[in-house]
Amino acid sequence: MASKRTLFLVTLATIAISGALTQVKAYSSSYCGPWSRCQGQTLYCPSECPSSESNDPDAKVCRIDCYSPKCKSECKHRKPNCNSPGSACYDPRFIGGDGIVFYFHGKVNEHFALISDSNLQINGRFIGHRPAGRSRDFTWIQSLGLLFNSHTFSLEAIKSATWNGEIDHLKFTYDGEEISLPIGGLSTWKSREEEIKVERTSGLNSVMVTIPGVVEILANVVPVTAEDDRIHGYNVPSDDCFAHLEVQFRFAGLSDGVEGVLGRTYQPDFKNPAKPGVAMAVVGGEDKYKTSSLLGADCANCVFDSSNGVGNEKQMVTLDCSAKGLFHGNGIVCKK
Repeated sequence: MASKRTLFLVTLATIAISGALTQVKAYSSSYCGPWSRCQGQTLYCPSECPSSESNDPDAKVCRIDCYSPKCKSECKHRKPNCNSPGSACYDPRFIGGDGIVFYFHGKVNEHFALISDSNLQINGRFIGHRPAGRSRDFTWIQSLGLLFNSHTFSLEAIKSATWNGEIDHLKFTYDGEEISLPIGGLSTWKSREEEIKVERTSGLNSVMVTIPGVVEILANVVPVTAEDDRIHGYNVPSDDCFAHLEVQFRFAGLSDGVEGVLGRTYQPDFKNPAKPGVAMAVVGGEDKYKTSSLLGADCANCVFDSSNGVGNEKQMVTLDCSAKGLFHGNGIVCKK
């Protein structure tokens, strides 16, 4: 009798976990756990965009951000919004999880941890140059390197002398092997274990990268334009248009101890040195967040632990009854 009861409970748990896994891939609602600004609330997608996915690349889809001060779902295009929290655009301008705008310039041809958490590391490679007479480098984020669950992934803007909008300027690798992602809207690549998905959000130069239950990254490749050069005095050389990334991150369940240039702004008690309303508020931290490579997790303040990956969390989901579990308790009822 006991064995039948055990089998029945295991079956129920399996069904619950399967439902949670499906919900991560495409959701119509999301529960916000106690680590977020919208703690304890279940947010639902509006009728105008009832799902987080669509077969139409031009359609708006549902986006739920538990760190947003609004605590409500929104219909958005699948492109990064450089004026929203979690974004890193331009030279580089960040908007933290606290909503405060700040600049972090880093250094040309160096790598810095943007996010460092126990189960996720996201680094950025900075490119640019220092014109004669300047006291610092002009920099842009050229590539992202991700470490998660014993895997690596990179997203790179390919160097180009001049910009051609009819050419794709994106390059991807997974565990050291280059990924081929066909050109055209809605083309998709998934890892064998489906632990990461890359899909084009337009025919060229725009993608969405998803690690289910962990992070969603919207990215565009753009050049430094002649107008940008004129306004800011970048003195862009003739042999490099500094193709770079505009990115926006949406996270699920960052720990309280998350680190990184951007990650620290999601700490519940973080005091941002950049004051709201200050134009061009520049923050430091190069010594704390510099890594040895795009796929390194060896910065002074890095907290990434390769043994604490997504796979481990999936194995623990039937045991983790806290709201901070990977699937936020969706579909699972826990009783003492």
